Amino acid sequence: MKKKLNQLEATAICGNDISSSCLYVSALAIVYSGQYAWISLLVVAFVLFLFRKIYGEVVGALPLNGGAYNALLNTTKKSTASLAAALTVLSYMATAVISASEAVKYAYSIWNFIPVLPVSIILMFCFMGLVIIGIGESSKVAIIIFIFHLISLTLLCVFCIVYFAQNGFETLLANFKTPVEGSIFSALFLGFSAAMLGISGFESSANYVEEQKEGIFPKTLRNMWVVVTIFNPLIAFLALAIIPIHFIETNQDALLSHMADVSGGNWLSLLVGIDAALVLSGAVLTSFVGVGGLMERMALDRILPKFLLKKNKAGSSYMIYTLFFFLCVSILMVTQGNLAKLAGVYTIAFLSVMVLFGIGNMMLKINRAKLPRPERSSWLGLMIAIFAVLAAMAGNIILNPSYLGIFTEYLIPTLLVVFFMLYRTYIFRGFLDILSFIFPDKGQLFKTLNVHTKKLLAAINKQQFVFFTNHDDVATLNKVMLYIKNNEPTRILKIVAVVDEEHFIAPKLKEDIGVLDRAYPDIHIHFVEEKGVFGPEKIKELSKRWGIPTNFMFIGSPGDKFPYKIQELGDVRLII
Repeated sequence: MKKKLNQLEATAICGNDISSSCLYVSALAIVYSGQYAWISLLVVAFVLFLFRKIYGEVVGALPLNGGAYNALLNTTKKSTASLAAALTVLSYMATAVISASEAVKYAYSIWNFIPVLPVSIILMFCFMGLVIIGIGESSKVAIIIFIFHLISLTLLCVFCIVYFAQNGFETLLANFKTPVEGSIFSALFLGFSAAMLGISGFESSANYVEEQKEGIFPKTLRNMWVVVTIFNPLIAFLALAIIPIHFIETNQDALLSHMADVSGGNWLSLLVGIDAALVLSGAVLTSFVGVGGLMERMALDRILPKFLLKKNKAGSSYMIYTLFFFLCVSILMVTQGNLAKLAGVYTIAFLSVMVLFGIGNMMLKINRAKLPRPERSSWLGLMIAIFAVLAAMAGNIILNPSYLGIFTEYLIPTLLVVFFMLYRTYIFRGFLDILSFIFPDKGQLFKTLNVHTKKLLAAINKQQFVFFTNHDDVATLNKVMLYIKNNEPTRILKIVAVVDEEHFIAPKLKEDIGVLDRAYPDIHIHFVEEKGVFGPEKIKELSKRWGIPTNFMFIGSPGDKFPYKIQELGDVRLII
């Protein structure tokens, strides 16, 4: 049995990403909010607190890898979920490249003989190798980095507090008297918008929830929130307490190193530099782990090519990690590590994923109200959280209008790949019509292309899907048919009723299925009466017997009395 991650391991993987934000977010908030930066960062912590409940409810109800993609796949259309998936992959790519590049730049500031671009590629290659070996092994590295980072931050804060106590309030008071540009409200808003980047990584834990032990996921959310809430506002306040604000604004790239130098001397500045290089490297690892769980789920659902599901002896999807590595290297080479371009992708993609996750929670409340979940977010908290992220997105576009154009440049090619896979049956059918128009004489080239395209179509359409029921009426079954027609390229659907002494088939079920079979001539419906007890074992048995993966099996939303948890059923999907 595959080893599951404990609380420390799971927290360390996603925690390195979110906790690395203190290296830049405090300075960024001060640039836009001035002496009120710590307030902006506390507001960000409040928004993150609301997202704890949102993520807790969605992943508690649907504890499967995929994050926002999984949430939307089980509550809305597949195309909406695919958009979330594309944005998440883009966010991970930008995170990996930015983190690797910045980690090497910090190392370069200590050892200036390091060639930044080649070493950035080597760093990503090393983490690719680590996740291919196995997530358990990579978590050990993540733990070392995470603990070292927390110790370094704690030491920095202690030395800054001692320095502040010894030197008095003069710098802090001078900074608080500095006038801000515009109104205090606009300063707080722009600082909040910039500081929202400090919670990137919070979404990562949801993308590898299946690798975590039961009950660990909400603890990772709590731990990340505690780290962000304590360190980000505290570091911003301490920076204002010991360093003149004009110096912070002109030296934001290495603010923590300068704080360390002022409060503790060269040794502490060196320690912070090493820590920065390590924790940013840890954020690269987070990207690989998070994208692995997501892209595997996408490949299972035929949104990405099937070859990506190949695994090695360690059970690792090495093709996914290899592809992700080459995509990251290509972006690094094209941009030459230009952070302005990468930040445009990173900012809007990450915030879009947060909004879509909030929408996923909304759809879960509306469309899957009966589905059991360990905790619930309030409607008020949900709406405030979504509005806050939308406001932050608008604020970032106001601050950097060029980001929107850069983001679109990267999003369009990504969506083209995803939506080609999603709508490839329509594309192939359109291609056949075009062939008939271009080659009216139907020569040899036409025949070759026509036969090959029809083979591809047949291979896609022959995939069978299963819907389990024994009591649904014709209206409910019609919703199932509409979902499959609009979301899944198939011509064969098995409607399966699992019966035993206690569970019987509804009297009119067979008659209703006959009506639907006539109403949907493009989909062949097979009714199967299966003896036994519906549950994980029966699902596995049928999957093996029929050669149908469990993620192509559907059920209606179960109620409180359902004896199994959703994750126990494998990758079975909820569609009504």
